Amino acid sequence: MVILIAGASCVGKTLLSQKLLEIYKMPYLSIDHLKMGLYRSGFDCGFTPESKDKVITERLWPIIKGIIMTNIENDQNLIIEGCYFPENINELDNDYLSKTIFLHIIFSEQYIRKNLMNKIIGNRNIIENRGNNLEDIIEYMEMERYILENKNNKEKCKKNGTKYFEIKEDYEKEVKSIYKWIEEEINRIK
Repeated sequence: MVILIAGASCVGKTLLSQKLLEIYKMPYLSIDHLKMGLYRSGFDCGFTPESKDKVITERLWPIIKGIIMTNIENDQNLIIEGCYFPENINELDNDYLSKTIFLHIIFSEQYIRKNLMNKIIGNRNIIENRGNNLEDIIEYMEMERYILENKNNKEKCKKNGTKYFEIKEDYEKEVKSIYKWIEEEINRIK
């Protein structure tokens, strides 16, 4: 089985993956690590770290898709987390889709407006070091752009029937519904 965790930067994908690793003893792969490994390899991977998400997704999805298929064929479990998933993963055959759990984590506009600096940007280094240059981070995480990115992700999920969890008020409390849903999905697949 493969669990895919998608969402905008700093929504808690890596934290959720780490917690799932601890609970289920399932390894996880960060698509950011794959992206940077390919970029730093010296081969022409067709993107830079500054490329648009769409370009990076188009280049990485065939690789990620192959990893998903190989893990399922070998009856292995893996969590893959990142920003670079296509809108719709239904191009996978049903044999693979039936053993794949796919979800998005989304922040509501009210949550972002209330918590961008303190909780969202403030917790960006919980699992991995994402740098400490606060000016660059604040520029990257510009509020209106970040709100729009989360809204767009929600609309894409609705359009494609992808499961999403929208954090509206209390992250710690609301994320528990994600763990519960994943547990139900794991039991369904078993």
